[in-house]
Amino acid sequence: MSQKSSQERRRDPRLYNNVPLKIFHDDGDIVTQTANISRSGAYCRVEKYIEPMTKLKINLLLPIKKNGKSTSKKITCQGAIVRTEKILADNAYNIAIFFNDISQRDAESIADYVSSSLEQDHKQKL
Repeated sequence: MSQKSSQERRRDPRLYNNVPLKIFHDDGDIVTQTANISRSGAYCRVEKYIEPMTKLKINLLLPIKKNGKSTSKKITCQGAIVRTEKILADNAYNIAIFFNDISQRDAESIADYVSSSLEQDHKQKL
């Protein structure tokens, strides 16, 4: 077992992939993309500091394949910043967002996207 997986505390698998993300914040909207995503949250880079425990409205554009065609599914939910980290080499921050108000259907859509992408990545490595 690798060191990374033995230290993993999260219950939901994460996908290291870029999913378009819009954060609605009192100081203005932020358009970014995820560095990783799971059923319960996302990790992304933003250009301004956002205080931990700040509640946000979030829109995700989840890429999906439907009938062999690529499209996207818009997911709207509420989240809370659980961690803000300054990027030393840049005037930017990495934030961890916990999805604290998301419909069961949307959470399952994210989980399906993550698991199918991880399966596809695994098959490509074989």
